[in-house]
Amino acid sequence: MDPSPGTAPRTRPAEHAGAAAAPGPLLVVCALGVERYALRAADRAGPAVALLRAGMGPRRAGDAVTGALVRDGRPAAAVLVTGFCAGLAPGVLPGDVVVDDRSDAAAVLAAAARHAVTPVAARRPVTVHTGRVAGADHVVRGAERAALAASGALAVDMESEAVRLAALAVGDRPVAAVRVVVDTPQYELLRPATLRNGYTAYRVLRSLVPAFLDWHRSSQLPWR
Repeated sequence: MDPSPGTAPRTRPAEHAGAAAAPGPLLVVCALGVERYALRAADRAGPAVALLRAGMGPRRAGDAVTGALVRDGRPAAAVLVTGFCAGLAPGVLPGDVVVDDRSDAAAVLAAAARHAVTPVAARRPVTVHTGRVAGADHVVRGAERAALAASGALAVDMESEAVRLAALAVGDRPVAAVRVVVDTPQYELLRPATLRNGYTAYRVLRSLVPAFLDWHRSSQLPWR
């Protein structure tokens, strides 16, 4: 399935503590065609999982998620937004994974991601970081990147924050953001290493699909 483009979560107590309830729907959101291709295994995960290419930028992403949840009949779906991002902080390198720490059960998701990327063939070990993913409405470089890093953010992208706000505006739900770093202040876009870094990030993103499904099935998610 691929519907076409465009305050921190509150935790609700589980209605039946300890019950092995089946997971509800999961909407996996990305912006770009290449990201969707990397994530295509999610389309084969069963009818409970939908993959949405929302389009680039906060407005298109937010509108697409609202439509997918309301118009397409998934009002209670968990939402996970993923794809590529720019790293901000020292030690966050191309190919690394950043799990937004405002996500529900971020520790569970980060642990699943570490397990999933272990077999990925890269030029160096892939690190999974947990911290804030900042939002922007344009590609961030130079002084803007430094200012975001100074604010404590580990990474930045144009869709995650808009998707989070749009999903929570429809109703309480688990929401997560997981991004794979393509460029950093030391490895800017449009440099010779971009192609190599992009290929590594693509492979890492592709390897994360099982981690997303593990997070979705986790008994530690709110109201599961």
